[in-house]
Amino acid sequence: MTKLFVAIIFMFGFNAIFAQTDSVKGLPNKKSSIDTFSSPNFYQYLKEVIVSGKSPASFNKIDKQSYKSAQFESAKGGSAIDVLKNLPSVTINGQGDIAVRGSTGFLVLINGKAILTDAQTVLSQLPANTVDNIELITAPSAKYDADGKAGIINIITKKGTNDGMGIVLNVQDGLPSTTNYHNLENPIRFGGDITLNVKQKKWDISIGANFLRNDVNGRRDGDVFTKNFLNNTITRFPSSGERSFDKYNYAARATISYAASANDIITVGLFAGKKFQARRADILYNNSTSNLNTNALIRQYTYFNSNVQTKEGNFDLGNIDYTHTFKNKSFITATALVEHAKLYGNTINKNLEYPAKANTLQEVYNPYVNPIDGYRFKLDYTTQIGSGKLESGYQFKHDIQDGQFDYFITPATVQLDAARFKGSAKATNQINSFYSQYSGKQNKLQYVAGLRYEYATRVVNLSYEQNAHNLNLSNLFPSANLLYTVNGFWNVKAGYSKRVQRNNNFELNPIPEREHSETLEQGDPNLLPQFVDLVELGLNHNFSIGNFFSTIYFQNIKNPLQRVNSVYADTILNRLFTNAERARLVGIEFGTNVKLAKWCTVYLGANLYQYTIDGGLNVLGTQSVVDNNGWVYAINSNASADLGKKWLLQANVNYTSKKPTAQGEDSRFLVPNTSLKKSFKDGRYAISLQWQNMNMGFMNSNQQRITTFGKDFYTTTNYTYETDVFLINFSFNLNKLSSKNKLPISEIGEKEF
Repeated sequence: MTKLFVAIIFMFGFNAIFAQTDSVKGLPNKKSSIDTFSSPNFYQYLKEVIVSGKSPASFNKIDKQSYKSAQFESAKGGSAIDVLKNLPSVTINGQGDIAVRGSTGFLVLINGKAILTDAQTVLSQLPANTVDNIELITAPSAKYDADGKAGIINIITKKGTNDGMGIVLNVQDGLPSTTNYHNLENPIRFGGDITLNVKQKKWDISIGANFLRNDVNGRRDGDVFTKNFLNNTITRFPSSGERSFDKYNYAARATISYAASANDIITVGLFAGKKFQARRADILYNNSTSNLNTNALIRQYTYFNSNVQTKEGNFDLGNIDYTHTFKNKSFITATALVEHAKLYGNTINKNLEYPAKANTLQEVYNPYVNPIDGYRFKLDYTTQIGSGKLESGYQFKHDIQDGQFDYFITPATVQLDAARFKGSAKATNQINSFYSQYSGKQNKLQYVAGLRYEYATRVVNLSYEQNAHNLNLSNLFPSANLLYTVNGFWNVKAGYSKRVQRNNNFELNPIPEREHSETLEQGDPNLLPQFVDLVELGLNHNFSIGNFFSTIYFQNIKNPLQRVNSVYADTILNRLFTNAERARLVGIEFGTNVKLAKWCTVYLGANLYQYTIDGGLNVLGTQSVVDNNGWVYAINSNASADLGKKWLLQANVNYTSKKPTAQGEDSRFLVPNTSLKKSFKDGRYAISLQWQNMNMGFMNSNQQRITTFGKDFYTTTNYTYETDVFLINFSFNLNKLSSKNKLPISEIGEKEF
């Protein structure tokens, strides 16, 4: 708490200095006054008249839904994920996996610029306080990358000043944990972020930095059995114990934009960041082997497994953008980016005697170094043709990851072949793409239609194989969107888009990792990308106290990627990635913002869909047939109450029902939150108390059970994460930010974190 109090005193010191620089409100029926200040250094803050008002919290366009992040108070001080999880199309499970309309694959954009990295990792490094709004592009047009089977999430960051300087600072601290999971360490939670923007004449400079430490305590309870038909035995190994995370990340970003002339703008961006995660799983196992037919006990033993898995990444990148506008108002934009990421970590498994824990029965050590280098070049041209707009472009992307993986086991055993668990895996990806699309408006009808062509190559080289794993793909990606305005209150839209979800290098790496005592993890270098056809039909309505939308959608997925289990040994399951034959998803979603009273606003989003997966499934050469389906629904709601005198109370809930998977199902997942906020100095300062993951002893919130089964195994594990977490957040805003803050972020390396 000391860090927070120092920050508060520091901020209120600023308040004393800038007390006379408050902006004029210029609102009807209110007096407007400008206090004088003798220092010329602050004159620039006094010469504007600001008219304030509230823009809609959400709205729909021809190809996207847009949501203001300011309506989600419980996200303040967290990451962009904490904002994103409130949207009607979005769900996040107990493992932290993000899904849009039930699909975990989607492309992330930052201010319209493509991010090639894993969504969860990228968004966890972007502070929620820098997010202005989020756009969900569920049927993207051809000008966007074809990546992302569920569509695109575009994060719009807060804006810089029109002229002069702007500063936004946020500090957060966590109160002591309210729930005791008997974990080895107490969680640590604190963080802060700062954004500085200076704009003067031809120069626009943005600088940002953030730090977030966000540990999570918890536990896991599992029940597993495997059947050995050859030996006619069944082995059970139920388990229980700690599952906690130590997590922190920090980063610095800078962007310098220079308007060389009225028609030429050059922007340079730099990014440097660090991310760390240590997952501890100290688990007690009670193993027993019995006769498969009679259930007569053959042997039984208990041991304790101490398991720590660390992941670290250092990210560095630079990018340069150049835009030239011609006399006919057409313009061309060239973008180049280079990134290097050093990814490394290890897993340490120690099987100890129990209860003494004095003797080590077995120790497994899995260190790795997995650096990645990549670059991208993009050229776009936009011109007016007739009453519409023609956009065309070319993009080249290249990345290479050369990982070295080691495996040490003491004492050595014949059961685990150590030679299979070490070596190198080098993956090279290269994509050339061209696109062209035309958009326009005819009376009440808006339209966009386009076509994208991509030629992609992938090469995976393994140290223990002579021949490389090659994949060459040549594909067309058509798209079309229509929006018809019935009147000022109603419009309807329709969209189609063909997408692809490419395999990341983690999924392609076949070198096993001993993630737990009971689990091996490995990928498959012959995995196929997932191709999906997206179709949607929507209805939007604006009314005097809010708005409403509803969309029916369909996804047809070829080669859906599945994470499945198989038996490696009597007490070890092999968890691997493989393609199923096909999957289909049909659903309906809706969202509404309603101002029920002058002091009360309600936001409600819901999504209902049926997921079906069927066809052949190849698990390490063993063919099987999968046929599973079920209905899934999710509800994200948010209610705000203005209590007067600058006090705001907000409550929200995120709920996802159980979901079918290729080999079982994931249980429901519930997360309620509440926040109380007090603003000062016309919103320049604010302090809030957040109550996250509310449980109160009876709600079973923030926990999820994962169940899978096959002909020779069954496993179910309940993951319980920390509940009733309290945080204090303090924010300071000088000369509120108002033009795009295009701070760069890692685009390639974090996807492999």
